Amino acid sequence: MDERQRLEEIIRLDAELNRIQDLDILLERILREARRSVRADAGSIYIRNDDRLVIRYAQNDTQQKKLPPGQKLIYSIFSLEINKKTISGYVAATGEPLIIPDMYNIPKDAPYNFDPTYDKISKYKTISTLTIPMCTNMGDMVGVLQLINKQDEQGNAVPFSDVDQLFAMHFAGNATMALQRAQMTRAILLRMISMAELRDPKETGAHVNRVAGYAVEIYERWAQKNNVSDHEMEKTRDILRMAAMLHDVGKVAISDVILKKPDKFTDEEYEVMKSHTYLGAQLFIDKQSEFDEIALEVAKTHHENWDGSGYPGQIDMSEVVPGRGIDSMKKPESLKGENIPLMGRIVSIADVYDALSCSRVYKDAWVEADVLKEIEKCKGSKFDPELVDIFFEILPNIKQIADRYPDTH
Repeated sequence: MDERQRLEEIIRLDAELNRIQDLDILLERILREARRSVRADAGSIYIRNDDRLVIRYAQNDTQQKKLPPGQKLIYSIFSLEINKKTISGYVAATGEPLIIPDMYNIPKDAPYNFDPTYDKISKYKTISTLTIPMCTNMGDMVGVLQLINKQDEQGNAVPFSDVDQLFAMHFAGNATMALQRAQMTRAILLRMISMAELRDPKETGAHVNRVAGYAVEIYERWAQKNNVSDHEMEKTRDILRMAAMLHDVGKVAISDVILKKPDKFTDEEYEVMKSHTYLGAQLFIDKQSEFDEIALEVAKTHHENWDGSGYPGQIDMSEVVPGRGIDSMKKPESLKGENIPLMGRIVSIADVYDALSCSRVYKDAWVEADVLKEIEKCKGSKFDPELVDIFFEILPNIKQIADRYPDTH
């Protein structure tokens, strides 16, 4: 790819990145496309959190090829200080890009150094790096993009060039604008969720980020198995992640007397509690986009069961009274099997797994073996059997998301 083609490709990518709304989906895409633009075998993307850099995504084509089809690379979640002692910290502190031709021959007078421990553990040799600051138009540093081991035509690691740096800087600048927009979208979603959290302590930002992350991983493997196109999969992942974060938003309409009751619900109270599904769905009934469609499905159907024993069933949304529920006393017909929308079936597994795995004011966390046993036990009754199989296939990815979004209390 010559320089003109590379520039045309980056301009095309700028438009694509601006269509991605979710923060995590965007970060993953930024890293993948940045590596592709300069033929980097691997890379990492860090996001600034106060005076530290937190790794959000890491990719490595060489290591990925060693894994079974569909399995994702698992990497450690860690943070580092923004100072000149590490390479990424140095770039964040100075705001200047840095090319290192050979990580094992860094000049002794350089303020930063390279720790080869991870190379030894992973049996992967980091040779050349290009590290780029991600800065806003106002000069604020929001993250760092590190690209590793540029490859020549024969697949050998070679140094990055000044031209590579130029293209990567241009890409990082435009990606940063998309990143700021995605961060704003995430902040708006979390503010909506914080309203529910004020009412129900279970609805934390960490919980909804985990549920959304699990849901995306399950959907992605389902899509691969069902021959969904890459374009359709990318678009749906972006929408699903945001919709899944809002799965319980209808709880804002439930009385505190019920929502915060420490004891078992009466039959009447349980019926009121179940209404959070269709009351949440009603927020998206005036559908303006595919997001509204999927968010409505998720809110309404994430408590449906594969065998038809879930709720709320086949409700006519036109009968729902905002903030109150359904006037009709007629019991809705049940939803079962594939009549339950796919996204609701996916979020159902994600939500139950997280609820059982985490401690709450009213319960201790279950041990992992018991959680997994319960998921397996509910296969074909509560959960879609195909999705349960997928869940266990991608369990390492699920655990990594749990590490990325720990509870803070």
